This record gives sequence, structure tokens and C-alpha cells, in this order.
Amino acid sequence: MALPWVLAVLSLLPLMDAHSPLCANLTAVPITNASLDRISGKRFYIASALRDPEYKKASMEISADFFYLAPNKTEDKIELREYQTIKDKCVYNFSYLNVQRENGTISKYEGGKEHYAQLVLLKDPKIFIFAFFLEDEQNRGLTFYADKPEATEEQLEEFYEMLACAGMLKSEVVYTDIKKDACEPLEKQHKKEEEERRKEKDSKEDT
Repeated sequence: MALPWVLAVLSLLPLMDAHSPLCANLTAVPITNASLDRISGKRFYIASALRDPEYKKASMEISADFFYLAPNKTEDKIELREYQTIKDKCVYNFSYLNVQRENGTISKYEGGKEHYAQLVLLKDPKIFIFAFFLEDEQNRGLTFYADKPEATEEQLEEFYEMLACAGMLKSEVVYTDIKKDACEPLEKQHKKEEEERRKEKDSKEDT
């Protein structure tokens, strides 16, 4: 199962109150190498507010979710290694995301179709949002990510500010719970295997 934000097709039409400094973040901004650096590494899916019934249902099935983003700036691709806990079971996925720098979007090809999400960088460099369906009041949504499994009050407040800009309510937010994570053992196994491969490679290079 994909993250909710990769399921959505995004329109880049300006959103509502474009004169508000805060709400201006929800308009498309070109993605730079610095943008990619900000979202790289291990990230946690903290919360989402999704109005499309299909996407909302999918988000409610995710108990916990973390992933690794490794951008290839030359090819404008991002390696995605994702660990989702769904119904007490760990689901691991490896895939690639595509970067559309000028449009300010990141996309994934899935189900025979390219699905787009707008990257929204916030004041705190440790958090970011993916936005989609912004032009559609009935189906718009935001998903919120951080570099820690639990966001601070200040970080959540930034998310809530963007939520208000999108004309959405706190009552629409669905949260994950890292205490329900079932993927830590698999992540440790993958890290061990990766370390063993690195040692084997180093050993061959030394001979």
C-alpha cells in the first residue's frame, strides 16, 4: 500500500488566500538541491487530513510509518525505502519517486499512472508537508512528516496553520502512533545486512 500522498493527482492552481504569508507556502515553489537535502534521510509519517474517502480509508489503516529518502540530484529521482505498520503487520516497500523541479512536485508511477504531490517546506527544517487536490474542496488533503517519530507542539502548530490555509479542520486529522510500530526488527535486519555487504565490499577492495 502506498502512502496517501502518492495516490493523489495534484493541480497546481493557486490556493485561496494567496496574499497570506503563511498560506503562500501552499502555492507551488520550484524544488532545489537544498529542498532535496532538507527532506533526505529517515522521516516519519506523523499525521494527515484527507477528504477523499479512498485516501482517508488508506491513511486510517496505517498505524505507524517511517521511510528513508535518498535523492539522486543528477537524475531527479528519490530512492524510497518505506516501512509501514498495517493491521499489526510490517509492510516494506522499495521504489523510486520522480522530481519535477520547476513544478514543485514529487511523483510516483503506480497503477499505470503518475501520481503527483506538491512539496511544502515549513519554517522548521525538520518537517515538511505533501499537499494534493488543493483546488478541490471535497478531496483536498495534507500529509505531515518529521525527522522524529513524534512531532513537537510547535511543529504540529505549523501543520495546523497549513491546515487552516487549506480550509480544513483539526478534527479531520488522523494521527499515527509509533508505539504500534511493527517494523523495527525488519529495519534492524536490513541495517545488519547492509553493514555486512559494506564490509564484504571493503574486504574485496583491500585484496
